[in-house]
Amino acid sequence: MASSIRSEKSVNPVLRISQLDALELNKALEQLVWSQFTSCFHGFKPGVLAHFEPEVKAFLWLILWRFTIYSKNATVGQAILNIQYKNNLSQTEKYQPLSKHQKLWYLIFTVGGRWLEERCYDLFSNRRVQSFCKIKHYINFGAGLLKLCGLLNFLIFLQKGTFATLTERILGIRSVFCKPQSVRQVGFEYMNRELLWHGFAEFLIYLLPLINVQKLKLKLSSWCLPIAGLSNSENTLAAHCKECSLCGEWPTMPHTIGCSHVFCYYCIKSNYLHDMYFTCPKCGSEVHRLQPLKYKIEMTELHA
Repeated sequence: MASSIRSEKSVNPVLRISQLDALELNKALEQLVWSQFTSCFHGFKPGVLAHFEPEVKAFLWLILWRFTIYSKNATVGQAILNIQYKNNLSQTEKYQPLSKHQKLWYLIFTVGGRWLEERCYDLFSNRRVQSFCKIKHYINFGAGLLKLCGLLNFLIFLQKGTFATLTERILGIRSVFCKPQSVRQVGFEYMNRELLWHGFAEFLIYLLPLINVQKLKLKLSSWCLPIAGLSNSENTLAAHCKECSLCGEWPTMPHTIGCSHVFCYYCIKSNYLHDMYFTCPKCGSEVHRLQPLKYKIEMTELHA
């Protein structure tokens, strides 16, 4: 126990947030590599990689493992943040790199585990044999149990700050700083602004589809440009309303909705189909009936 305590004092502990940042950087790198790789096959037939996608991904992750964990004892995200893995099973006070067995088992747990999860779904998805169904059931149970263990490990990690993943805890590998690191300062004011802005943006994304922007625009235009003093007789309708109340042009196939204003047939029909509670933008009257204008309006009246 005394030697292990001296060993922990001899290394530089890594902050929890730095370990989580390293994991996120690793995920971002994998997505970037995969997107760059798939872009090379845009000119081929669609779905050319669908049947071999788990194997291709495993091969790419194998290359990343070869030039990161195997050669440098650190992932790309850890290398960016000045972090590397330490053999926590060693009882010496000095830093000890990972053993070959730990590196190989890391490859099996990470790359092999993800490949097995993706490939098993394809192998047993179309199988109806009872034996295959039992195997699939056992695999699903094992995957669920591993995820539960991963959740428990994460809760322990939040409390103690070591072994961010279940693989690290099983293999006995720990994240340490390569060089002495000063305490990381977190800008909480910036984080609060970002959280507030993202929350406001999500609220707008949820709220905007519920707002009838077109109806609101027409309502505002009716308030800004009120028209009063028109009688409801059809003679006044033909004499004064020589433009569509929606588009402002000479009405094509003029129609009325029961008020003293004229609309193009296509304008009023499209708006009414879009909104069954459509109201006139000039006077706010609802659509009682849609009927053609009985009095003929000639184009010569436009210059009268």
